[in-house]
Amino acid sequence: MRVTIAGAGAVGRSIAAELLENGHEVLLIDVDPKAIKIDSVPRAEWLLADACEISSLDEAGLADCHVVVAASGDDKVNLVVSLLAKTEYGVPRVVARINHPKNEWLFNESWGVDVAVSTPRLLSALVEEAVSVGDLVRLMTFRQGQANLVELTLPENAPVVGQRAGSVPWPTDTALVAILREGRVLVPTADDPLEAGDELMFVASQEVEDELAQLLSPHVVRDLSDRS
Repeated sequence: MRVTIAGAGAVGRSIAAELLENGHEVLLIDVDPKAIKIDSVPRAEWLLADACEISSLDEAGLADCHVVVAASGDDKVNLVVSLLAKTEYGVPRVVARINHPKNEWLFNESWGVDVAVSTPRLLSALVEEAVSVGDLVRLMTFRQGQANLVELTLPENAPVVGQRAGSVPWPTDTALVAILREGRVLVPTADDPLEAGDELMFVASQEVEDELAQLLSPHVVRDLSDRS
């Protein structure tokens, strides 16, 4: 998969390094010569250019790109890059970084954004997730509300403790995608038993979250992906 990252700061370089380790092709673009630190990610391609200009994106070969990540520290830049990537080049997947929560309302399909990642909001969600047991916590919303990433840490008295994952009547439009247990990430199978203290990660539609919460625990769903 070919990925173009607009913004070669610490965030952009970190994303590039991870993607390269996973076998993807990565191009980093930045207009600031000081950001072009080739030695920091030597396996990436680098381009000194303004990602808000069509000529720069032509040079970057965005028409052949599978994913664009708008990762600069400027929300205006990230919005322009996202819009150009989607409308001018038809990039299948556009991920945009939100630096200031007050701008979150702009990062949607109208601006070409498929997935918006708000660093402050995500950190808040992770803090809540770290201290919450028995509460269904919404960590992230995909595709403008069609599906959410949610997490719950099973309390000792959860009704599903001891049951096998495949025997639990999960709600429609719900997928158990991972179990975090004692520092390990488990890809669940139907025969895996659920244990107290397990962190269960689901992708689920918003409409079934209350049903999922009642199945796992009587606590109330807390939405950490849509705060003002």
